[in-house]
Amino acid sequence: MQQLSVTFDSAGLRLAGTMYLPSKAADGKQPAIVIGHPSSGVKEQTADLYARHLAEQGFVTLTFDAAYGGESEGEPRGLEDPGHRVEDIKAAISFLSARDGIDSDRLGLLGICALGGYAVLAAATDHRVKAVATISGTDIGRFFREGYDGKQDPQVLQAMLDHAGKARTAEARGEDVQHFAIFPESESDARQAGQYVYEGWEYYCTPRAAHPRSTKMMPWSSVDRIATFNGFSLIHLISPRPLLMVVGTKAATRWMTEGAFARAGEPKALHWIEGASHVDLYDKAEYVVPAVAALSAFYKKSLSK
Repeated sequence: MQQLSVTFDSAGLRLAGTMYLPSKAADGKQPAIVIGHPSSGVKEQTADLYARHLAEQGFVTLTFDAAYGGESEGEPRGLEDPGHRVEDIKAAISFLSARDGIDSDRLGLLGICALGGYAVLAAATDHRVKAVATISGTDIGRFFREGYDGKQDPQVLQAMLDHAGKARTAEARGEDVQHFAIFPESESDARQAGQYVYEGWEYYCTPRAAHPRSTKMMPWSSVDRIATFNGFSLIHLISPRPLLMVVGTKAATRWMTEGAFARAGEPKALHWIEGASHVDLYDKAEYVVPAVAALSAFYKKSLSK
């Protein structure tokens, strides 16, 4: 396959992306899939893995660093702005729509983790997207409001909002941008925080998948932006375009995918990966391979001429 480095604009910020062109492409204009990485990730991690796999299945794929992270523009670094994340996805769709050799009537979208929620909301209001899929899909707004397992004490969010407000005031006085750590400092701290937290720490903070541009600190001004976000609230608007949600049977966040799927319209499919946790689907071959098989079959049917 051929790999291309590309850039495109998203609300005035330059985004850095990578395109993969299949080595055995069919004649004529090709279907293409935009792939969004998890919130703290960069394009070189799990999004790149799925982009390569799907390119091997004959699709043009595009993954990119979201604004404020990776090789893309935006200050402060690490900012999580749901509105801009959705705009990034639409900008990627626009980039593909205008590119020679791409069939603008056969564009798909894949969101991983929090980008699952962003992808659903982007597709709900962008009819250029003809097929939507998620991997370990979550709604980052609910994640912050209710916790990864839906059992978080409401006071946790209230305390975070207090910090966010104070940080905004401090920055208005000319102080430096204030951040908080996304991951525990050590393996022991991560293990004490529970299996889900440990899995995230292991993926992002060890040689397993650590990347120098991956976000480890988030500005406090992200919190109030995230707190009001409802990524799956308009999932019913995707219908009658097809939706596939892929989730592990052992994923701590599966309840978000299940709830979203129940509200989605037809045609829709919920595909379980037996034994997989949330983060297992990021890179473990025994789980990624069946996930890619499900995605490939879905896009081949949904993006056919």
